[in-house]
Amino acid sequence: MNPSGPGWINKFGEVVSNKTGVYSDFSTLYASLKKNGFVYGINVEIPSFITIEHSPSEDEKAKINLLTALYFTYALERSDTSFDVFLETIFAFYKELNVSQISFLNKILTGSKTSAQLEKLIDSRVYLDDNVISRTFNSIITNSLLFIDVLTFRYYLRAGEQIREQAKKLEYLTINITYHALNAKEMNKTDEKLSLLFASSLSFIDEAEEKFDGSYREILLNNCSPWENQYFLDVASLTVWEDFSLDYKESEFIYGIGKDMGFPKDHIAKSLEDISSFFKKNERNISFLKETNMAVQFYDSMSKVVNKLIMRNSKRLQKELSESKELVFLISKGAVKELSADEKKKIQEQLMDVFKSVPSLAIFLLPGGAVLLPIFIKLIPALLPSSFDENRVTKKEKNTPEKGL
Repeated sequence: MNPSGPGWINKFGEVVSNKTGVYSDFSTLYASLKKNGFVYGINVEIPSFITIEHSPSEDEKAKINLLTALYFTYALERSDTSFDVFLETIFAFYKELNVSQISFLNKILTGSKTSAQLEKLIDSRVYLDDNVISRTFNSIITNSLLFIDVLTFRYYLRAGEQIREQAKKLEYLTINITYHALNAKEMNKTDEKLSLLFASSLSFIDEAEEKFDGSYREILLNNCSPWENQYFLDVASLTVWEDFSLDYKESEFIYGIGKDMGFPKDHIAKSLEDISSFFKKNERNISFLKETNMAVQFYDSMSKVVNKLIMRNSKRLQKELSESKELVFLISKGAVKELSADEKKKIQEQLMDVFKSVPSLAIFLLPGGAVLLPIFIKLIPALLPSSFDENRVTKKEKNTPEKGL
């Protein structure tokens, strides 16, 4: 499956139709989503029953985890596994939710409700910025508060009213709990990054207009369900544990807010143990914890974007490159010796012609896109012949119940 290409949701639907018993209740679903980092807003894994040919990027993991969370929440609440009915339900939910920050959301929610439309809708929720170039400059590329969508969807399925107000309440409480948890410790650079991660993900409230005076606790204690409180406890645990330590003041805050929400001490301790294990296991994979200099971070980020584009379009690229023998010769020559200015110019011109024929590579045609060419040339040998159009559902696949994505 290619979560960045068209058709991936149809492939997802094929697989989950045979996985209806993988989560027995919301508790097992929540535990899995927490293990994958989705609850924490830091996607490091995807469900084990979903297989992807290429290693997925953080945004692709976020998309898969969001759709997994929404679909299985629907299946558990409605005792219905129909993917087509789920599509209709999720469109109705997001239309009522009315995420005003997404400028093209209304266009997505009008007309036919297809899996292709849902792909656009999920993209609109996952990405903080829909500009590919600008994303490469910023390691914070995905919405860290996506689990609020899931909690609000569960509320919606239970006939909850005024769902936008419900989402605003959950977001307001999350950002307040994060703020007060950070104030319960000595701030450091990682704390600032974590704060930015949450603040940049807000969809329903304006952080500048909100109060952080502690009045949120009254709402927290009287207006939240057990699973909403569990999410708040896990977010608070994430906030105080990111430096792998827990001093008295931080401990007092966590156990205090946990007790206020009705959790026993051993339950609160389990939440802290879970985040501790998560950090110890995934420290190297959590992008906002990395302290690389801007030049290295920029190059690494660019390389990931270009590599993904190459992998996702390898067959088209192979076809185009096979018809440009001079280009391939010059690239091969450039790998062993310095090219002349004319040869470098010729490579750039011919590559631009190739990019024009592959719509997904339009990023290279944008202003400043030429800076990516050296990275592209370096990664060309990594082309894999089987990576193009991997989302196509064949008749054979449809008749094979346990076929992976």
